[in-house]
Amino acid sequence: MGLIEFDKLPINTLVGADWKTFKCITHGREVGKAYKRKYYLTKAVCRLLSLLKPIEDRCYAKIADTPIQTDPLFILGHWRSGTTFVHNVFACDKHFGYTTTYQTVFPNLMLWGQSFFKKNMSFLMPDHRPTDNMELKVDLPQEEEFALSNMMPYTYYNFWYFPQHMMEYCDKYLLFDKITEEERAVFMDAFRKLVRISLLNTKGTQYLSKNPPHTGRVKTLVEMFPNAKFIYLKRNPYTVFESTRSFFTNTIKPLMLQPISEDELVRNFVEVYRRLFYKFEEEKHLIPDGNLVELKFEEFEKDAFGMTECIYHQLNLEGFEASKGSIQAYLGKKKGYKKNQYKYDDATVKAVEENWGMALQQWGYSL
Repeated sequence: MGLIEFDKLPINTLVGADWKTFKCITHGREVGKAYKRKYYLTKAVCRLLSLLKPIEDRCYAKIADTPIQTDPLFILGHWRSGTTFVHNVFACDKHFGYTTTYQTVFPNLMLWGQSFFKKNMSFLMPDHRPTDNMELKVDLPQEEEFALSNMMPYTYYNFWYFPQHMMEYCDKYLLFDKITEEERAVFMDAFRKLVRISLLNTKGTQYLSKNPPHTGRVKTLVEMFPNAKFIYLKRNPYTVFESTRSFFTNTIKPLMLQPISEDELVRNFVEVYRRLFYKFEEEKHLIPDGNLVELKFEEFEKDAFGMTECIYHQLNLEGFEASKGSIQAYLGKKKGYKKNQYKYDDATVKAVEENWGMALQQWGYSL
């Protein structure tokens, strides 16, 4: 168990940002009175750690021109759609490289000083994710948006710190509807850097991405990686609603630097889901034939091993035969894992049917 409970952390994940990024993210944003102490402590630690970035930059310069030989595999879907479980299954294949939990917080301390900072992070962080009891360890695979948010200011996850601007970040940095070309170029450069470092760090040859925000960026991802493979997960919208509400309202507490009511947070994620759904539908035709698998998480969960093998074949991925033992061993450990159980009250049913009816109808879900 970590030394400090997750929701009582005295700093937030911006401690791992470079100084330029920290200043840009926080510029012009009002920090709530109740969060001043966290803000100033985070700022002080960030400023101190940023003094080490020139060393990291010199180390990265040695690999900056390394070509990314194989285009990534992207696992897409709205938050709480089962992306973490699928990510962990595919990460059993050692030919995949991925972003680690440590890297999400300290992406600028990867090529130098990692062992020291990783020990301290491991000592402080909890052993399990508080929202769903999923295992947390510094070297386990993790979604990369937090890492990107500490490498440059143009990511959707800025909303964790300034939730009053959630919809602004949605349009700019989740859907890329209002992003400038200069900002998009910075995003692409930062993401390529992240992929190179992740592959080097985990000794992989193909990057494995699990990042719900990428669901709204298919056009840019295909532009960057023309032969990238994609898995798109669908899940019962009633379950996703309840799970997302729990996840967002709990996870945001140690990260936020300004207040937001639970009602407003729920209204926002309801609208984000709707926009993300339509954005993916709008752009998925850009994915080359044979490079996209769409599936229901409930079906994957019933036969994870068989479905995984099927996905390997459908996407023409290498490595299944070599990794099937590791995959079976991981799935064996997950037997008996107790998921959160949700009851759908009238308010949930009304919210989903009025706002996410398109997903219910297109995917064939009902109560």
